[in-house]
Amino acid sequence: MWNSLESFYPTCGGTMIAPNWVLTAAHCITFHTYRVVLAEHDMNSDEGPEQSIRVEKMIIHPKWNDNCVSCGNDIALLKLEQSAVINDKVQLACLPKQGDTLAHNQSCYVIGWGRLYSGGPRASRLQQALLPVVGHSICSQSDWWGGSAKTTMVCAGGDSKSACHGDSGGPLNCKGKDGRWYVQGVTSFVDGRGCNTPHRPTIFTRVASFIPWITQVRILNYLQLKKKRKTIMAQH
Repeated sequence: MWNSLESFYPTCGGTMIAPNWVLTAAHCITFHTYRVVLAEHDMNSDEGPEQSIRVEKMIIHPKWNDNCVSCGNDIALLKLEQSAVINDKVQLACLPKQGDTLAHNQSCYVIGWGRLYSGGPRASRLQQALLPVVGHSICSQSDWWGGSAKTTMVCAGGDSKSACHGDSGGPLNCKGKDGRWYVQGVTSFVDGRGCNTPHRPTIFTRVASFIPWITQVRILNYLQLKKKRKTIMAQH
């Protein structure tokens, strides 16, 4: 959610990976003040379990290039001002292991409040769609995405089902062999001609490629917080 003169508007999706950390897309970070709303389902009504928490810090991947979304590294972390209350409506997502790969045609699901079709209205209720994975060897072919499909990305969907404008930052969830659901992708971009353009599946940032960075950011933040607390204690 972004802020303009203290009025908040929906802008992107995200995934909570720790009580005070949310995973999203780097291209979503364009303003200075954000709130994260957890347990949201219907944006037109207050259903009760929602938690609205201000974002304390925004960390964008250092190799993200604002002018080249197809260059990759479209990933960011939001540190919340306070930890969320974990309950039956607010749960943490599972992160994949570093280097995890997805099989061609593997069933995954995208969720978000994006447009229901290119040029159409944005959904007010949370939507979910089954998006089969398109293997990199196919997605990177010249008549598909070509060089725009990097190994640090996941291609999924296309033709009849895809993510669309407004779904950015949200997750691509895939079921692991252990029966748990993992956030394998962060919604990044679709073809400029339309969300359901043939041979142009939705492109997601491949989370498994960025596990070291996510871990490094969280550890560094923890050490900085620990140092700050020691300084405060010393002053007293």
